[in-house]
Amino acid sequence: MTGSEKILPSHVGANGHAPLDSGHARLKQLGYKQELKRDLSLISNFAFSFSIISVLTGVTTLYNTGLRYGGPASLVYGWFVASAFTIMVALSMAEICSSYPTSGGLYYWSAKLAGPTWAPFASWITGWFNIVGQWAVTTSVDYSLAQLIQVIILLSSGGKNGGGYEASKYVVIAFHGGILLLHGIINSLPISLLSFLGQLAAIWNVLGVFVLMIVIPCVATERASAEFVFTNFNTENGNGISSKPYIFLLGLLMSQYTLTGFDASAHMTEETKDADRNGPKGIISAVGISIIVGWAYILGITFAVTDIPYLLSEDNDAGGYAIAEVFYQAFKKRYGHGTGGIICLVIVAVAIFFCGMSSVTSNSRMAYAFSRDGAMPLSSLWHKVNKQEVPIYAVWLSVTISFCMALTSLGSTVAFEAMVSIATIGLYIAYAFPIFFRVTLAKKVFVAGPFNLGRYGVIVGWVAVLWVLTISILFSLPVSYPITIESLNYTPVAVACLLILVLSYWIISARLWFKGPITNI
Repeated sequence: MTGSEKILPSHVGANGHAPLDSGHARLKQLGYKQELKRDLSLISNFAFSFSIISVLTGVTTLYNTGLRYGGPASLVYGWFVASAFTIMVALSMAEICSSYPTSGGLYYWSAKLAGPTWAPFASWITGWFNIVGQWAVTTSVDYSLAQLIQVIILLSSGGKNGGGYEASKYVVIAFHGGILLLHGIINSLPISLLSFLGQLAAIWNVLGVFVLMIVIPCVATERASAEFVFTNFNTENGNGISSKPYIFLLGLLMSQYTLTGFDASAHMTEETKDADRNGPKGIISAVGISIIVGWAYILGITFAVTDIPYLLSEDNDAGGYAIAEVFYQAFKKRYGHGTGGIICLVIVAVAIFFCGMSSVTSNSRMAYAFSRDGAMPLSSLWHKVNKQEVPIYAVWLSVTISFCMALTSLGSTVAFEAMVSIATIGLYIAYAFPIFFRVTLAKKVFVAGPFNLGRYGVIVGWVAVLWVLTISILFSLPVSYPITIESLNYTPVAVACLLILVLSYWIISARLWFKGPITNI
């Protein structure tokens, strides 16, 4: 048996390339029944990834981090550094997606590319990092929305300095639960409606950025100079870090966290027409357009920044929520009240709501596919579909787990931040596994689909893998000195715990029965 016979997908034709047809027939060739409704267009597939990336969500949520570590220069140039390498990851994933367009996505790719000997283990570890990373994304997105709602209520009631209402952590977690409940209900509806909402989400994100990047600098009575926006480097982080290169690298977290979640296009391929072409296009276009739109948003907001220490102070009206304070003060100083700023925050809140909605959709499809191959406890339940051809139990599993993960915020902010850090590093590790197998074990025998990088595939793949390794180390470094129990970066602890659990489960039990992706025809 040759090496190519070991890993070639069953749908490869005699000319060495995947057949150009897709949809029902293509899925059947891969060994799966068509159980989900194939009703998504390229636009719809793109919309799911684009609304999960959601620059309004990522940039708004972590703008404080960017301001604290490097300020404007870190925000503006760090975005391009993270974007350049993220597009490499996206290109490699798109190439593999074109060859294997299934809902399983990353873990299915790892199994096929690692070869029969390593397939079960490769599939197992990739799948668990992927699904836990996705649950962490949903948790962090919806919890961020709950926090933003709390800030909107605070500002609407007079702001922190005006005796406004500050919700307790228990109220915030109640908001979080309510948001997840709505997302569960929406995701229980037919895919045709979700497709419409996904497209609406994409339009909202683009128009929202366009409106905010123009309105905020125009309304602001005090605007930053171009020199400030493009050259100011903030070293006053209050965390005992003075090395400029170190500060700049820590500031990359905002950009990298934002550019996450584009594997949704792969998880939606069993519901996408011409999936071997449209899945890859969805991945690349979602990342590419997000890069452009995100930079525009960062520039627009940063031109309204004039006093970084005040924006980061917990004594401002928004309680230290930098972008909320920028919006609120821009309108308050011009019109005497901050109502316009609160409306701008509502625009962002709607975008975050759509982001969480699409994230639950992606979670449920991953859980559906992973359980279809028997990898999860109670697998027979999670891959059931209802009359609307929706994996209904997988939807509510994702909602429930995301709520439970957020409960850590009640005990410790540090614990919660460590847990949601898996949303960035854990998910990117899952991205890297199949790409690593594609450039090593499958280097000479990978069979490309309609979309491929040709001779550049291996080079781009290695750049992607090395970048993931870099950010995995980078975002595990201390963010505050001196290091104490309160200031320790628990990211490596959280990721290590996940790795230990997954490996232990494999050694004790799963290696005896989990065989990787299995056909159901």
